[in-house]
Amino acid sequence: MNGWWPYLEERTRREIDAHVLRDRRLMAVKAVWEALSPLELGPHAAEQVVHARYEALGDRVHFSPPDPLDVPALAARAAALPGPVAAIEALWDGDTVHDWFVLLVAVLDHPAGEARLATVHHRPGGPAPGTTAAEAGRSLADSLRVPFHFASPDTPDDEAPRWRTVPRIHSLSMSSVQTTAASGEPNCS
Repeated sequence: MNGWWPYLEERTRREIDAHVLRDRRLMAVKAVWEALSPLELGPHAAEQVVHARYEALGDRVHFSPPDPLDVPALAARAAALPGPVAAIEALWDGDTVHDWFVLLVAVLDHPAGEARLATVHHRPGGPAPGTTAAEAGRSLADSLRVPFHFASPDTPDDEAPRWRTVPRIHSLSMSSVQTTAASGEPNCS
């Protein structure tokens, strides 16, 4: 057992275990960190305390199911967004708790922004998260008829170029430019 556990009050231990049993890792880390901050416990040590509780509670932990990666489920999430999807993008992220994982996001133009559709973690015995995310993202993008961008599918890189920052050259002929009825603006599809 981690050496910090005995310093926690019983009430705090119960709170941390309740978070762990519900697979609320960050809430558990926050509870440890706040409770032991007077002892100058750092976030990494708080993560280690929580990791030890996951190991101690073992099969009793109700892990959150992975995000669905099938096209109908992802398309439903995309359809619920406040604007049309301009592109689907996969990007690496990581932390000391989950290691590297891939976020599948919908890039929106109006309103400008992006929304997370799914998080792809490494599953023991399964393919790499980059492979899984690339397959799901490409299938979704094809279904929505929008571009798919994954700058670094084989190697984790959280600084890889993003879809909006990659220069694009559009070669348009007059037949490929249509105008929208409402605005008269070019619609380059």
